[in-house]
Amino acid sequence: QRLKAAVHYTVGCLCQEVAEDKDVQFSKQTIAAISEITFRQCENFAKDLEVFARHAKRSTVTTEDVKLLARRSSCLLKYITKKSEELALSNMEQKEKKKKKSSAVKEGRTSGEHEAAMAESEDYNMA
Repeated sequence: QRLKAAVHYTVGCLCQEVAEDKDVQFSKQTIAAISEITFRQCENFAKDLEVFARHAKRSTVTTEDVKLLARRSSCLLKYITKKSEELALSNMEQKEKKKKKSSAVKEGRTSGEHEAAMAESEDYNMA
């Protein structure tokens, strides 16, 4: 119910923006109809995504499932593909940063351990 209300609210806001931009009016019945169609279509999308993932023997929906869902709209498919690639690149960059940080921490420990071993060695040589 809350999700349906959120969809209705968002559709109402979008209709208001379009109405102001295009100088048209939307009746409450029209907004309600658009909201209902949008909600039902989202339900269908969710079911399709679950089926695509299950068909691939996965329990998680991936970007490939979303691309498959958008295959009939070339413009939407291009947009999703572009965003997917941007996210993948961003994730790779973050992983690289984490690797560098963990490597630096490990190297810091290693050099610290190395210095301690050298100090012990010098103490041993003095004795």
